[in-house]
Amino acid sequence: MKEEFISLAVTKNTTNHRYEFVVDGYTAFIDYKEEGTRIHLIHTESPAALAGRGVATALIEKTLMDIEEHHQTVLPYCPLVFAYIKKNPAWKRIVDLSFPAYDKL
Repeated sequence: MKEEFISLAVTKNTTNHRYEFVVDGYTAFIDYKEEGTRIHLIHTESPAALAGRGVATALIEKTLMDIEEHHQTVLPYCPLVFAYIKKNPAWKRIVDLSFPAYDKL
């Protein structure tokens, strides 16, 4: 993760069902669905003004850290999150075994 993002927090917005990450006044987010201790990550979106800065990657990493800290598992349906976990296989440790593409990670 880039140094500029380390001190920034991800917020779990339970009203809008999304993890939010505010950078320079812009909000990047991951939509989620919570089912007990399982978190379905559905869609990641980062404003065009933040493109190319690694914001989505930092958001994904911080979201996975939050999920792990709360002893939950993840179902990475979002293609960006799936690709991130595939590229960083240590995160497979929190992927729920019921995830349909688990064996492709």
